[in-house]
Amino acid sequence: MKHKMLAFSAVFLLLTGCQSQTNDTVSIETEVPTETAVSSMEYPVTVRVGYSTGKDDPRGIALDSFKETVESKTNGDILIEIHPSGELGSDSELIAGMISGDVDMTVSSAGNYALYATRVGVSALPFLFEDFESAWNFIDSPEIQEVDDELELYNMHVLAYFDNGFRCVTTSESAGAIEKVSDMEGLNIRTPENQIVMETMSVLHANPRSYPFAELKQALEDGEFDAQENPIPVIYNNQLYEVQKYLSVTNHSYDAMPLTIRQNLWEELTPEYQDIIQNAAKDAEKQNRTLVKQQTEDYVKELENVGMEIVYPDLQPFRKATEGVMDMFRTMYGEELIAFVTSYGNS
Repeated sequence: MKHKMLAFSAVFLLLTGCQSQTNDTVSIETEVPTETAVSSMEYPVTVRVGYSTGKDDPRGIALDSFKETVESKTNGDILIEIHPSGELGSDSELIAGMISGDVDMTVSSAGNYALYATRVGVSALPFLFEDFESAWNFIDSPEIQEVDDELELYNMHVLAYFDNGFRCVTTSESAGAIEKVSDMEGLNIRTPENQIVMETMSVLHANPRSYPFAELKQALEDGEFDAQENPIPVIYNNQLYEVQKYLSVTNHSYDAMPLTIRQNLWEELTPEYQDIIQNAAKDAEKQNRTLVKQQTEDYVKELENVGMEIVYPDLQPFRKATEGVMDMFRTMYGEELIAFVTSYGNS
């Protein structure tokens, strides 16, 4: 038996204010395999892992460690084949590929998964967390683990939560620095296909549009966008400073990243191999989080050294301007989850 799923249904019924065209969308109807055949897996088996950023990104470094651990502890029965830089597709294409069975594993921003299981994107709500530790406590809580289970309906099993950092705005020299809310007016800004981030940009009166990350640097160089927003390690590790002049440390959204494996592949693995993969994923999670936190602290100075101008806006007006975003998602997430979110955040 197979079910069909409307990928954008609840999101776009609620968020009519964020009507963006995209080069990075998934099909509205996606076949979701819901039955797992009796295991006939023959070893060695190759697990294809795709992600959108370069191999020097903290997620890439952590995945290399994950590969080494899994291959060693399974004596080569499970081989991890890693494809960085969007080689297997954009974030939305990778996630859709997991649903269809064309991709075995990926790691992507929680908001990208929320196109399917909408509540998975809750951690991206604006200005929730002051620091990494409070964000990690939230992500690692039993309440969020329950939300993650909703992805299993779409053939995805969450192994761990990588960290991508706090998202900040960069702008071109012609656009100028973002120092106050009014500077966002009319800003042509690239965002991921993350409805919370897009709505946050919209209520700040910018013009968000999603675009594949692997093609972003060229699009910025060509002037297709005035600006983009990403965490500091992503900006530095992917050399976005070469095509952007200003970094405004807005920290407007925390970017949690579920590391997922195909549910029907997971169910075919022996319990022993599941334990190996699960433990390797948690080790990689720890490595990734440590790297992201350290790079966030270190790379502001490095970005300044390579020519970016760093701006620290007063964030209180930005928080106030985006207060209504949570209300837009309140019905979708439910009062219980919203209450839990605010207990961890700044709202």
